[in-house]
Amino acid sequence: MDAKTPSESRTTLTDLVLPSETNPLNNLFGGELLARMDRAASIAARRHSRRIVVTASVNHVAFNKAIPLGSVVTVEAAVSRAFNSSMEIFIDVWVEDRESGRRSKANEAIYTFVAVDETGVPVQIPPLTPESELEKDRFDAALRRKQLSLVLAGKMKPADATELKALFKD
Repeated sequence: MDAKTPSESRTTLTDLVLPSETNPLNNLFGGELLARMDRAASIAARRHSRRIVVTASVNHVAFNKAIPLGSVVTVEAAVSRAFNSSMEIFIDVWVEDRESGRRSKANEAIYTFVAVDETGVPVQIPPLTPESELEKDRFDAALRRKQLSLVLAGKMKPADATELKALFKD
């Protein structure tokens, strides 16, 4: 199975914030943003694996900046690491200023997807080869995040989490 790059999975969804999608402060509902991020991540995972994909977990979400009514919101997602059947997807959310057109980062998230066959059984996916420094940083950090998650879930012994242990070496 040939390796793929993050750019091959990169997905960009751009949309407006409509009145029906806002809270009483006229900002985008958090749940609406989660759904947009899930859609973008799903497309990125599918592009990487070329298989049916399912959301396995939402590992991290940071709502750093409110997104007001009428804003143009861009959700960018790409596979940051591929494991056996699972993929970590890193998502950046940008908001465009209505007057100047300048974009600023509003939020970010990390989702995990699993590729499955038609019966829901996990299937092997292609490896990922990062290219840019940012992609390499996200790739390396993904293994630490996975090991931490497995340790916290009781599925890995802390002593076996080599990437985590390396963070604390003198």
